[in-house]
Amino acid sequence: MTIEHIETAIIGAGQAGLATAYHLQRRGRQCLILDGNQRVGDNWRSHWDSLRLFSPAGYNGLPGLPFPASKWSFPTKDEVADYLAAYVDRFALPVRMSTCVDRLEAADGSYVLHLGDDRIIAENVVVATGTFGRTPNIPDFAMDLDPTIRQLHSSEYRRPEQLKPGRVLVVGAAHSGTDIAFEISATHPTVLAGRDPGEVPVRLDHWGFRLVFPVVVFIHTHVLTRRTPMGRKVMNEVRFHGGPMLRVKRADLRARGVERVLDRVTGVRDGRPVLASGQVLDVANVVWCTGFRQVFDWIDLPIFGSDGWPQEMRGVVPEAPGLFFCGLAFQYAFSSMVLPGVGRDAAYVAKQIDARVERLYALAA
Repeated sequence: MTIEHIETAIIGAGQAGLATAYHLQRRGRQCLILDGNQRVGDNWRSHWDSLRLFSPAGYNGLPGLPFPASKWSFPTKDEVADYLAAYVDRFALPVRMSTCVDRLEAADGSYVLHLGDDRIIAENVVVATGTFGRTPNIPDFAMDLDPTIRQLHSSEYRRPEQLKPGRVLVVGAAHSGTDIAFEISATHPTVLAGRDPGEVPVRLDHWGFRLVFPVVVFIHTHVLTRRTPMGRKVMNEVRFHGGPMLRVKRADLRARGVERVLDRVTGVRDGRPVLASGQVLDVANVVWCTGFRQVFDWIDLPIFGSDGWPQEMRGVVPEAPGLFFCGLAFQYAFSSMVLPGVGRDAAYVAKQIDARVERLYALAA
């Protein structure tokens, strides 16, 4: 067993973790980024093949490094992954890949990270493991579907060729569900089930989008925050119900012949999915676009609310000094969960860490 001592451990080498490390580095603070993937950017590479960002490249740069693409282009998921890897190289950020943190606990005023048989003792820890976690949120009754029905969660879906011939049910109608349903409908009869979350009225490829988007960014960054009643209401919608349709619109789904049902899928009858209305759907495939569950059972600290989310404000956990989060949905504002907003949250967290370390040094002097 080996034991290391470091000032700040950052768990997760996605955009939130890298931006936090950048700001800590700028403040002269030591840190180490830990990630279970083989390569920086692998979380992005694992998405479906056709995924592109919903925000233009000119707004997607992390602190200190603009995104290397035309300002109004929409990068692919692989371009984002390559950008994150280049970000690490550009600033020589200390990243240790293929390193999973099995457990996090507090001990003697510090934190102990368990990595198999090894340990890291850190004065500060930043949990930057993703916006919504990586545990698929699939209902228990999915196990009762006929085994001949092919089931995929959105995290497993890559392309339509993965599906069997025949009808496809896409469950969940936020932006990922509508994007996937639209793509699948070119080759398979498709049903999209779930509540209508609304849609952004402007098309992303329309010239008017270039006029509207800066205003949208301002609202998402400075108006829809946890300090405003409107922002807190939107936070609950985003965290628990998903966001509106962005690239694909209702008219696009109709034009592709997607059968749209607003009922939820509530169970199984004779091996087939059943809607809340009682209608049984005869399908050969189900794609669950039902999001992810926040699972922090590896964090052995009493800091979570009944909804499973950490009790924090702007990433600071009052009940656990030295423990921080970065990259959470609505950590401070609507923009917290996307590339245009994560840098501000990372800067705030780094500032709090720097101030805490200075206080500890002053007390020890």
